[in-house]
Amino acid sequence: MNRKDLLGLYGLSAEEIAEILDLGLFFKSALKRGEKEHGALKGKSVVTLFYENSTRTRTSFELAAKFLGAQVVNISVATSSVQKGETLVDTGKTLDAMKNDVIVIRHPMGGAPKLLAETVRAHVVNGGDGMNEHPTQALLDMLTLKEHFGRLSGLTVAILGDIRHSRVARSNLYGLTRSGAQVRMFAPATLMPEGLAREGAVICRSREEALRGADAVMGLRIQLERQKAGNFPSLGEYAKYYGVDEQILSEAKKGALILHPGPVNRGVELTSGVIDGAQSRIEDQVLSGLSVRMAVLSLLSGGEGK
Repeated sequence: MNRKDLLGLYGLSAEEIAEILDLGLFFKSALKRGEKEHGALKGKSVVTLFYENSTRTRTSFELAAKFLGAQVVNISVATSSVQKGETLVDTGKTLDAMKNDVIVIRHPMGGAPKLLAETVRAHVVNGGDGMNEHPTQALLDMLTLKEHFGRLSGLTVAILGDIRHSRVARSNLYGLTRSGAQVRMFAPATLMPEGLAREGAVICRSREEALRGADAVMGLRIQLERQKAGNFPSLGEYAKYYGVDEQILSEAKKGALILHPGPVNRGVELTSGVIDGAQSRIEDQVLSGLSVRMAVLSLLSGGEGK
């Protein structure tokens, strides 16, 4: 992957995505065998700079860097100089002066990783920026699908939930369509932004239309903090008309995979029967996340780590 940073999937080619996924599959197989130590980042340093709360993303990036041999530092923004008024650019310059090699950033403002990348010498990886993109989440979803099906081209993936506020949905749309899959989307009208059809999404008018014949179904977290905005009447009504249970799941292909970026609101986006069922790959997505983040860090640093 001949680029300095990973800021999103919008500008990545199908070949670049395939390169990341192939290496991610290599690392995932190694992790399943208990092989954690790889040397691609030996002697390098990785900083995680998270302006938003995170468990899965931050932890998996930190473990990925450690498994690749890097020194890892987590910056707690709540106790950093940001609280004294330090700007993102100045924070980046400070980290650059310390000769850090990679900065993984999560920020509530879209475009923040790009601004940081233009400021620093270090490689920058977007760990999620506002409502813009979350590239490694989409890559781990794609890795999970590719491992199971052996391909992405020709697959149909249904995405349901809070699409308007979802950086995960956008990155999946860009990555999956670039890789030859069809992406169907369904959400309440208040949670469906305009313009996604121009990016290749098939906008559906019902759950049945979205799920019919789908190879995989992805639920998106309803952001409860936004529920007061009146985007839908109640969580109960959302679950009834937009959630996925065993009955509506029967519209998809037999054995269709269930995905969710987590954390899941049980009984809202997905029922417990669906979450814990045989078709669910929600726990497997966690290992895919560690694997694909190892691949991204390794490729950006100029080595494959095999």
